[in-house]
Amino acid sequence: MKYIILLGDGMADEQLAGLGGKTPLQFASTPNMDFVASYGEIGVAGTVPAGFPPGSDVANLSVMGYDPRLYYTGRSPLEAVSMGVSLDSDDVAFRCNLVTLSGEERYEDKTMVDYSADEITTAESGKIIEEVKARLESAQLKFYPGFGFRHLLVWKGGPTGGELTPPHDISGRVIGPYLPKGQGGETLLNLMREGAGFLPGHPVNAARTRKGLRPANAIWFWGMGKKPQMPKFYDRYRLNGSIISAVDLIKGIGICAGFNVVEVEGVTGTANTNADGKVQAALDELGKGRDLVYLHVEAPDAASHRGELDTKIKAIEMVDRMLGRLLQELDIYDSYKIMVLPDHPTPLATMTHSSNPVPFAIYSKGQTKKTNRAYDEQTASRGLVIKAGHELMDYFLYG
Repeated sequence: MKYIILLGDGMADEQLAGLGGKTPLQFASTPNMDFVASYGEIGVAGTVPAGFPPGSDVANLSVMGYDPRLYYTGRSPLEAVSMGVSLDSDDVAFRCNLVTLSGEERYEDKTMVDYSADEITTAESGKIIEEVKARLESAQLKFYPGFGFRHLLVWKGGPTGGELTPPHDISGRVIGPYLPKGQGGETLLNLMREGAGFLPGHPVNAARTRKGLRPANAIWFWGMGKKPQMPKFYDRYRLNGSIISAVDLIKGIGICAGFNVVEVEGVTGTANTNADGKVQAALDELGKGRDLVYLHVEAPDAASHRGELDTKIKAIEMVDRMLGRLLQELDIYDSYKIMVLPDHPTPLATMTHSSNPVPFAIYSKGQTKKTNRAYDEQTASRGLVIKAGHELMDYFLYG
């Protein structure tokens, strides 16, 4: 038996007046998802336990079968693992976004214009992080370059009791009420203030501004945590897995779970990613003897965070085309199962994550058609209900 999980990050949404009361999933053309829903099993799963932030860290842990109440220690440590950064037991990791803030003189009065600095490229952001390292790094505070706008700060002996806000939660808002508070907050805020002082004049930002792109004129810390301890996926399920994603967080979860991390050229985390390359890599992994592939697509979530409806629909339809090719080419195997789902909803109305249950659909080779039904939030809500999302993996594998 071969298994594939195709995860469209943030695909689920709410009904929108601009779409005639439909959700983006209902509005988009998704014949392959509808096939899986019509021939297979559908339902909803609660991937975010009560009291936990509805982030991709918590939600993907759940989808992979790990109860966040037992294994979640924060987002950034998982990204550190993917980046090859070794954490000691007293290290605290923080995500360091490169962001675009508005130009008000008083720092607290600035607005979060763009949490990703217009999806700044890795080549550009690497040069900016070099400047951040040169000016702000110390024996206790170390910066590490990552992918695109996503970077890392490690604070040796740092605190974990602070209050930090993800920048994608405050798009278009004045940042004053959302600045770091609590333990370590003053240190982090001072770093952020200093960054906003020298980054606007960086040559990379000057070049971006000339091109009409938003500058990465500030840094923003969030997602703190310590090194996680997780059992290996193989020890739990006796299956060898591979993971494919553009996002360090997802790759970090995969590494902690003992998965083979597959790098694919041209992946971006946006609707312009190398979707065909990711599908081919998934098929290649199965052909090499892997039992399960976790194929993560960030694009719908990225579009939601930017409030881009047309882009989200385009991203959902891209995921559907990926599913179509998988369904076609998996037919060489005597048996396979495939599941399609988001990790969490990312409503365009709020441009951030929600904790609502997510729709899933599971198809096994050879299943006969049950009914004509679509894959969407409302239809799935009339199917199976899995309240604890980490139990979905057992249902997928053994149900």
